[in-house]
Amino acid sequence: MAAPNIDGLTKLTLESAPSVCHECVWWQSRGSRPVDKDRWMERTELDVGAFGTVYADGDGRSLGVMQYGPSRLFPRAAILPGGPPSHDSLLVTCAYLVDASSPWVLQSLMLAAIGEARDRGATSIEAFSYRYPEGEPASERLRVHKTVFPADFLEDFGFRVVRSAGRAGLARLDLGGLRLVEEESRAERLLRAVQERLVPEPAPNPVPPA
Repeated sequence: MAAPNIDGLTKLTLESAPSVCHECVWWQSRGSRPVDKDRWMERTELDVGAFGTVYADGDGRSLGVMQYGPSRLFPRAAILPGGPPSHDSLLVTCAYLVDASSPWVLQSLMLAAIGEARDRGATSIEAFSYRYPEGEPASERLRVHKTVFPADFLEDFGFRVVRSAGRAGLARLDLGGLRLVEEESRAERLLRAVQERLVPEPAPNPVPPA
């Protein structure tokens, strides 16, 4: 079986993403003005390239998708509780998991977004967060509020809430200076944990008959 793959989210690869993402323009819109997603994708690809990532298993089946890009691409972010995001940040807007029992997919997508933000020279990466009540089941945390992320999930990557409105807020991971070194080690630990879930144990060599 082939290894899992993370590919850039583009107009072409969107076809392999969950169907709920195909026409969604919630983040791209603000008010009642309609948004043509095809035109938005074309302009975005010419301007910045891929606008997220798609996670597929070894058989090519999509297991999850994450959308992100410069915050100016997502007008909705300016009016959300805790907003607006920083003008020079890469904003992670949303993620969709096909199976909520596969949290390592979300971890892998977030690691890819952090790496992409560094490659693009962003000073920070931001996402809207929500602090769930104590004891909230994982199924609820991953299935509901796909446009925001559990606060403790973001904290595992080094994000900190910079503005809040009740349980909602805007979380940021700075990508410069001494903080970067600290967060890299945390990200490396998370990456190892993800890889351990994905890579199967090697099969034992058969013992020849005596």
